[in-house]
Amino acid sequence: MFDTVVVATDGSDSVSRAVDIALDLADKFDAEVHVLSVIDASEVDASPEQLREELRTALETTADAALASVEGRTDGDVTTAVREGRPASEICEYVREVDADVVATGTRGRHGENRLLLGSVAERVVRRSPVPVLTVRQLETANDGAAA
Repeated sequence: MFDTVVVATDGSDSVSRAVDIALDLADKFDAEVHVLSVIDASEVDASPEQLREELRTALETTADAALASVEGRTDGDVTTAVREGRPASEICEYVREVDADVVATGTRGRHGENRLLLGSVAERVVRRSPVPVLTVRQLETANDGAAA
């Protein structure tokens, strides 16, 4: 049923459960796993010009760490990619390029609580993706409140 699974990650804690579920899904179907992290070009462009290169480098380091984290959570082969652009657009384009069957993402990313149910990137991916989107909510821990 699923031959290719794309996992979209920004390295945030809120995507951790989505990664686990996507890797489990891929394992059950013996699917190829692609992990994608997108550097938000608008975030770079909105920063002061003298800080842009430093910010881009920091975001690249964060993206690389996010990909390495996912690679470290599975024994299987993983294809990784870092893109720069509008996150939802880049995710949907990547899904098309690799002919994915499903894309998995967390419901809230690094910008956290700005949306009640879905983060803005997750919402755009759900609306624009050419394949089904598995959105996974990070459960609250005992330190954050009652489990949801």
